[in-house]
Amino acid sequence: MTTQSNTPAGWYPDPHGAAQTLRYWDGAQWTEHTNANQQAQAAPQMPQQPAGPDPRVQRQVQQQAGVAAGGPGGGSLFTEPVLVVNQKAKLIELTNEYKVMDQGGNQLGSVVQVGQSALKKALRFVASVDQFLTHKLEIRDAHGQPVLLLTRPAKFLKSRVIVARPDGQPIGEIVQQNMIGKINFAMNVNGRQVGAIKAENWRAWNFAIVDHTDKEVARITKTWEGLAKTMFTTADNYVLQIHYQLPEPLLSLVVATALTVDTALKQDSRGFG
Repeated sequence: MTTQSNTPAGWYPDPHGAAQTLRYWDGAQWTEHTNANQQAQAAPQMPQQPAGPDPRVQRQVQQQAGVAAGGPGGGSLFTEPVLVVNQKAKLIELTNEYKVMDQGGNQLGSVVQVGQSALKKALRFVASVDQFLTHKLEIRDAHGQPVLLLTRPAKFLKSRVIVARPDGQPIGEIVQQNMIGKINFAMNVNGRQVGAIKAENWRAWNFAIVDHTDKEVARITKTWEGLAKTMFTTADNYVLQIHYQLPEPLLSLVVATALTVDTALKQDSRGFG
């Protein structure tokens, strides 16, 4: 792999020649963080990729989200133009889990809530207290390696989500701007706003993502889970469409947006549910 600044952050084969080792590239340089290459040492922990396109996911993208069929992307969370984010269906939600796929249904990664104590799970079981708790999620690639960390501190009125690299290096923050009307979030890096997430209606189902010039660069569309899931589970499904290749750190913030929207708004029902 070359060391160009537009290479997405992530885990790559160690350029220093260590056998069966992955080293983390932070988007600008190699870091000291390494991991054993799970793909080389053992069978992958992720489910097997389907042999062909999944018609259910294609229907979700093309018919429900209105995204026209396009050519394949680069095959990773940071290089695909369309990401399909489907939450694991649960009757009672104690741990947030999501599956991330491309527009053909091939799994690119996952999102898993981490760092929950038994007491915290017990609180979530007996009461609707999500908004008063801190939530931490890992966005993992197809090999199960973390590529982004999301932290939503306990909130009272407005949500804030901190986005960081796996080594803890901060990327930026996604901060809720208002509570009344169409909900907006600012995407901030080092105290400077680089973009925004704008709800298109008061129910905050669909969002336009814009850069610092207010030009739309991506879009989030909530898709219908099906009657049974809607009535009896907490599962939510989203399609993230990225209009063109974005520079860092905006790209990482945009990739995190579908999870941010769900964790910041839907999971605690704006603080009223």
